[in-house]
Amino acid sequence: MKIGLTYDLRSDYLARGYSELETAEFDREDTIVSIENALRALGYQIDRIGHAKQLIARLARGDRWDLVFNIAEGMIGRARESQIPAILDVYDIPYTFSDPLVTAIALDKGVTKRVVQAAGIPTARFQVVEQLSDLAKIRLPFPLFAKPIAEGTGKGVTPRSVIRSATDLKSVSAVLLEEFKQPVLIETYLSGAEYTVGILGTGANARVLGTLAVILKDGAEENVYSYVNKERCEELIDYRRVTAADHPVVAKVEAISLDAWRVLGCRDGGRVDIRLDDAGQPNFLEVNPLAGLHPEHSDLPILATQVGMPYRELIRGIVESASERVLPKKANSGKGRVRRESPAVRVSTLS
Repeated sequence: MKIGLTYDLRSDYLARGYSELETAEFDREDTIVSIENALRALGYQIDRIGHAKQLIARLARGDRWDLVFNIAEGMIGRARESQIPAILDVYDIPYTFSDPLVTAIALDKGVTKRVVQAAGIPTARFQVVEQLSDLAKIRLPFPLFAKPIAEGTGKGVTPRSVIRSATDLKSVSAVLLEEFKQPVLIETYLSGAEYTVGILGTGANARVLGTLAVILKDGAEENVYSYVNKERCEELIDYRRVTAADHPVVAKVEAISLDAWRVLGCRDGGRVDIRLDDAGQPNFLEVNPLAGLHPEHSDLPILATQVGMPYRELIRGIVESASERVLPKKANSGKGRVRRESPAVRVSTLS
């Protein structure tokens, strides 16, 4: 099988003048090399493509692939993670991870929470602030939590994100609106433990890989899984595997995560983040259907390692899940590849 690799390389954007913060979600060269080496070791033919514009140029030249391993985050817009999946859908080329609809929903934290809330999945009460005048409509008790509505890697999250007064709510919202040029999610602050749940597979075949407790070490920014804490996770975060046998709440955490994964229609592999409220009840925070894949720095591979799954096997699981959407060409049809409907399409339809 010939597999193309699509990605956004951090160094490329830094060289073009973008800042460290703007490129925080993009991948380092060693991540691309690690994925490439794992796929080659699994017997696949690998072709590096790059970012969305490079993909468009390659398609215009007539290049095609049996499957694209897509980890590109995109640079512009709230639906930026949908750009490469949408382009590939136009050309009927299968790819790893979620489709344009799911990636767009998942990147917008307000829309995501509305979908899971409608499905009966517990999540903290919230409101979306598009401009400062919207603060007058907020009817949530303090403390609150504020973050940009469509960012990852903890961008915009600092200790100031925990808000305890109307004055702080206004000042933090003003800063986030100005810096990130997008709405701000305001939600009830969840004071309990935070977990990230790894999931492999699609629809009915999706399963929980395991769960990590996110524990802040001495010296970490307090109370928040912030941008600084994530960027310096090796020194500031203890990722500790937890199981239902050791911590009974983990069974609930994993059940909620798997429900959210299936309701949203996520595919192949990723993570769901959960946090406990004051009463110790798990609440959905957000889903990452395009999780980082650096072997030592990213949460999903860290979790895989802790449950005894080598990095190569994690990549194998992702590709095998995506490969279920790839069928051989019809003999002598001349019409190319035929694909079955993704199970996620059916699972994510809410009645």
